[in-house]
Amino acid sequence: MAMGNWRAERQPPLWVATSELAAPPGHPFYQQVNEVLRKHGFDRFVEGLCQKFYAPKMGRPSIPPGVYFRMLLIGYFEGIDSERGIAWRAADSIALRHFLGYDLTERPPDHSTLSRTRRLLDLETHQEVFIWVLAVLAKEGVLKGKTLGVDATTLEANAALRSIVRRETGESYNEFLERLAKASGIETPRRADLAKLDRKRPGKGSNDDWEHPHDPEAEVTKMKDGRTHLSHKAEHATDMASGAVVAVTLSGGAEGDTHTLPRTLQEAARNLREVARDPEAKKHLSEKPGSEVVTDKGYHSNETCLRLRAKGIRSYISEPERGRRNWRGKAKERGAVYANRRRIRGKRGRGLLRKRGELLERGFAHVYDRGGMRRLRLRGRANILKRLLVHVGGFNLSVALRKLIGCGTPKGLGGRPFGVFGAVLELVWACRRAATALLRGPSRRILVSAAARPTAVAA
Repeated sequence: MAMGNWRAERQPPLWVATSELAAPPGHPFYQQVNEVLRKHGFDRFVEGLCQKFYAPKMGRPSIPPGVYFRMLLIGYFEGIDSERGIAWRAADSIALRHFLGYDLTERPPDHSTLSRTRRLLDLETHQEVFIWVLAVLAKEGVLKGKTLGVDATTLEANAALRSIVRRETGESYNEFLERLAKASGIETPRRADLAKLDRKRPGKGSNDDWEHPHDPEAEVTKMKDGRTHLSHKAEHATDMASGAVVAVTLSGGAEGDTHTLPRTLQEAARNLREVARDPEAKKHLSEKPGSEVVTDKGYHSNETCLRLRAKGIRSYISEPERGRRNWRGKAKERGAVYANRRRIRGKRGRGLLRKRGELLERGFAHVYDRGGMRRLRLRGRANILKRLLVHVGGFNLSVALRKLIGCGTPKGLGGRPFGVFGAVLELVWACRRAATALLRGPSRRILVSAAARPTAVAA
């Protein structure tokens, strides 16, 4: 056989018995995920929850609810942002077929079936699945819920800023500028004339005047890197004991932190109450869930401190520099602000603020940057929140898996040492850290430069 012609001359067999097909074992990480889901009765739970959305006799061939939610979990674990990419990855990987329960002779669901199922299942069903994952964390002794850290981030919408239109007239941005130019006396405005006219015009990007025709809920927002985009704002309430996300809310990208905080805390309190209905989960929860809130200075205001104090919630909110303040006629506000100031200056307050930055930023990095949701592929706040709830539910599931198997993602499992040799490597590395901590001066620098961390070997 000539080199390079083996593909052309090779003839595959016409019939292959299914018993002769290679059936390699599934991925060990996804096997552990399925084991956790099976242990807590996930498929039975979602089938009962989604029974009302399925026709008893007729209708389009559908996918089981357990398969649908597992595919969305794959989106988080594999870092895939689009449903089309999730469907392609599930069809391509034998390990993911095994995770979903499909044989080699069966075809996994395509992206249109996945999208249609998402549209048919309502938002409340996805919220119930999110709460179910929280209950799993509570039963495993991970979730406590006493102290909550709150922070928000912006997600770039699936809408171009150049496509916005006026709310009252429906005209595009260029058409609006041309009308202004003609009204100012320029009969045939050029591009340079429009740019000059628009350069210093006040309020030119106001959300009260402009909207996107296909995603009207997205808002014009200035991002942290200085760019301006249409975006949505995702806000998390995170358990400070475990790092698990207790509540997720979605609002307009330009909405202020002080306005969205009450809605997020209300959602977190509702979720914790639902989790506490399970007697086994309630045993591990705090006696006063949500009794402490830790946030950054963007949430600080007189009304916020006063509102939290009235609800019996201890606030640890970083206070911005505002100079000397006039408290005349604001005795209650002054008491709430001063009480918050005393707490953040204490030892516990400083520790909570440091921990808040670590836990919440790490959660954002896992869910949106590595998880592939920083740039949205869906439109409509309800649609986005459906995907986001299961996506963050995958992050919460990874928090429980870190306790059970020591890692929360397939990539993390691949880098862990296993067996006796792995235990020896971990022991050697622990001894090296202890010796480095004891040594001081030049001898420490020589040890650190000479010793190399052992390479992790995966079985």
